[in-house]
Amino acid sequence: MSVPKNFKAEEAQNLQDIEKQFAVKAVIHAQTYWSILERRAGTDLRLTRIDQEIYDHLLETFPDFDPKELLNEDEMKSKSGKEKWRSFLMRYEKRVEDYNFGTLLRTDAKVEYEKDTTIFVPRMQFYAIEIARNRSGLNDWIKAAYDKEEEAKRPEAAEKSST
Repeated sequence: MSVPKNFKAEEAQNLQDIEKQFAVKAVIHAQTYWSILERRAGTDLRLTRIDQEIYDHLLETFPDFDPKELLNEDEMKSKSGKEKWRSFLMRYEKRVEDYNFGTLLRTDAKVEYEKDTTIFVPRMQFYAIEIARNRSGLNDWIKAAYDKEEEAKRPEAAEKSST
């Protein structure tokens, strides 16, 4: 999807139907990502062709970033936070499709997508943070929990637990 050359975001109207479509697309992206994490350990997952570059750039730009820590939305969206992240994102403008498209991101790698633990961020911000989480093994619990649930559903597992 390309943006017309004369488009000015600050002058665009917020049309409710368009906002709903963006929200639906963001939720579908989150559900798809979660489904992937249920079936494949984050440590085995690549999100883009340039994961290593994104990861290195994240650590260079945000040397104090710790993927284990809760994300501070206020800090990320402060004036200085926005400027720093905007500069980070723009490096991928022509290289990563939908780099700036709004996406849902968990504020804590230890929890699922929930109302109070999810923020709306540009796709590149999602990629950078989730790549760091995956590399740190912080999302591997999702597959382990899913595997445990699936194992419990199997008839022989139910029989063994009842004997």
